[in-house]
Amino acid sequence: MTLHRRRILQLAAGAAAVPILPRAAAALDYPTRPVRLIVGYAPGSAPDIAARLIAQSLSERLGQQFVTENKPGAGTNLSTEAVVRAAPDGYTLLEIATPNTLGNLLHADLNFDFVRDIAPVGYIGATPFVMVVAPSFPAQTVAEFIAYAKANPGKVNMGSNGTGNLTHISGELFKMMTGVDLFHVPYHSELEAQTDLLAGRAHVIFNPIISCLGQIRAGKLRALAVTTPMRIDSLPGVPTVSETVPGYEVTGGLGMGAPRDTPAEIVDKLNAAIKAGLNDDAVKNHLVELGSIPMAMSSAEYRKLIADDNAKWSKVIKFAGIKLG
Repeated sequence: MTLHRRRILQLAAGAAAVPILPRAAAALDYPTRPVRLIVGYAPGSAPDIAARLIAQSLSERLGQQFVTENKPGAGTNLSTEAVVRAAPDGYTLLEIATPNTLGNLLHADLNFDFVRDIAPVGYIGATPFVMVVAPSFPAQTVAEFIAYAKANPGKVNMGSNGTGNLTHISGELFKMMTGVDLFHVPYHSELEAQTDLLAGRAHVIFNPIISCLGQIRAGKLRALAVTTPMRIDSLPGVPTVSETVPGYEVTGGLGMGAPRDTPAEIVDKLNAAIKAGLNDDAVKNHLVELGSIPMAMSSAEYRKLIADDNAKWSKVIKFAGIKLG
């Protein structure tokens, strides 16, 4: 091989290696500037408060500002699409709530595929739900509720925070597993749904515990059961739905995602920082106050959780015939 030819090959090999070095260095130094965390909920909502809490924790641990940006609308699909279209460099992240992951199951016309286009970064916590009725409703237990609903098919109004919302499909799962015929009444907001429940116009709602814990403790609503596999400390003495309906389980979830093709080194760095935050008692206790059960996961474990949830809810959505476009 001539010296000239050898030199050309050396230069070619060096040129091929050049793009790798900045990428690895960028991942190693990340973050070097502020990071946006896109939230698909309005300011002041429980997911928004949780996002701000985690953003502050990440800012402290990684030395750059993590700034939340609210982009509510279209059942969280606006927030998902904003992150899908962002550069995969770790500087635009998504707060993932269960509705984000369900978008493609409910909408046939989305310009993205959540599972394909969003890389799960880390889990923050589970959000337990509770099955609630007004005190005047003639059922004290889940078994009595099922008996009453079967005796009055189509006459029990099941409220929700909107068609396709987790408050809706939680009730559809209950219908599928028990064979009861409940009449779904979608509301525009959580407040509107609870107002009608308190007035007796709606008869049952499957709601996040944090949304109605105050009314339950004040005796304005009756908790028939929680939707978690085990009983929970915030509602001592309240049984689980699964004690009457074996296998019934519903929890919402909060986590963080990034555009696909985000470097693995950045995902791992963020995941480690999220886990460190969840080990901080101040962060953990605040999340508990917001109705979450803090729970750390690897990005791979979180990906599997999303896949398992989608498989479960796709059956329920098909059973209920829910289509939003």
